Amino acid sequence: MKKLAILIILLFEQVFGYYSFNTEFFSRFNDCYLEQYVKQALYNNHSLKEANYRVDQYRSEVKKSFSKELPSLSVASNYLGTHFPKGDSNFFIRENSFILPFSVAYEPDLLLKTKDKINSTKYLYKASVANQKGTYISLLSDLGSTYVNLLLYDFLIKQQEEILSAKEKNLSYTFNKFNFGVVDLINLNNSKEELNAQKTVYQNLIKNRNQTLYNFSVLIGESAYNSDEIERGKLEDFEYQGIIPDCISSDIIYQRPDLIEAQDKLKSAKIDITVARKDFFPTFNIRGSLVFDTAGRGNFFSWNSSFAYLLLGATQDIFKGGEKIANLKIKKARYQELLENYKQKDLVAIKEINNALNIIKQDTKTQEFQLNQLELEKKNLNAQGKKLKRGTISKIEYLNDKNSYHQQEQLFAASKALRLVDYFTLYKAVGGEL
Repeated sequence: MKKLAILIILLFEQVFGYYSFNTEFFSRFNDCYLEQYVKQALYNNHSLKEANYRVDQYRSEVKKSFSKELPSLSVASNYLGTHFPKGDSNFFIRENSFILPFSVAYEPDLLLKTKDKINSTKYLYKASVANQKGTYISLLSDLGSTYVNLLLYDFLIKQQEEILSAKEKNLSYTFNKFNFGVVDLINLNNSKEELNAQKTVYQNLIKNRNQTLYNFSVLIGESAYNSDEIERGKLEDFEYQGIIPDCISSDIIYQRPDLIEAQDKLKSAKIDITVARKDFFPTFNIRGSLVFDTAGRGNFFSWNSSFAYLLLGATQDIFKGGEKIANLKIKKARYQELLENYKQKDLVAIKEINNALNIIKQDTKTQEFQLNQLELEKKNLNAQGKKLKRGTISKIEYLNDKNSYHQQEQLFAASKALRLVDYFTLYKAVGGEL
């Protein structure tokens, strides 16, 4: 599995130039597996490939729009069969002949309307690139969060196995006491209920970890059948080595891909309004044709067997005024729609960044409280261990205190995982600029 991941990484770097993406953030968690999975996801994930192909479409649209600035030249080959009444004629025409016309058509961009359409398409292409970047950032954020949850479930299951082991010993001691008549049936049943409850918790943790493994497999572009082969580190070693800022510059906010995409779409819509206004003006056309034939007496491709014409003029639609006015109103309404969309995205961006900074601050404090509580539980467990050696407490009492310690470890691990997930949320909120 590891050799295959390394091979995929090398192939990705050669084909796509992996290091052009800003993924340094994921190298700051002291976990080599996460870096490998980030690279693997960038190469395998189908949503990213979909975004790449969407960018290719817009790139081709830009190239296609450039072709409208060039004149069109066409050639056709035709057979001409004619029949004229016999008699005197001032000209000679063969009844069976071959005609080869060359035609040219060109619309000079005197009003720069074609150039405006090209610029509009360029902005749509830039918007698609920004959307692509947003897709990458969203995927990597989800990947990091899912990986942290995977490490959390590994830790919780490990601690739950310790709790189950203690509960089974507790039930065994209680059963012996029941046989000796020290405790009644109610105490024995309570011990069984506690064991069954902890088994239920264990099974739910297994179920949730499997679901997380399946989701993680999809993110890295692998089949869920291979989820058992996913290697990973430990939550105890997983920690962010960088510095989380207390505030975010407004320059970073406006570099978010969704805001850039909204800006480019807004610029494109503004140009479309200009194009709609220019549709009210006449269009200028140049048309010409040069026809060679074998119908006359001259040789083929000679001036004596050719016909040529050139037309220069302007065309103005007469009964399309209402359609053009409606089109202009549509473009203006579209611009206003995108403007409101941009304003809303701006507000949402500021809100998401503030929320991310706030929850990081609060969840960091919560983890500190959980750490203090864990240290107290550890001291209590050490004290109870000494009492057990002196014989002042029973093994059942010690096992209960040990379970309390394991449960506190689970709470601390959950608070740590929540804080780490907050970092990936902030990474997404700032558009990867963290």
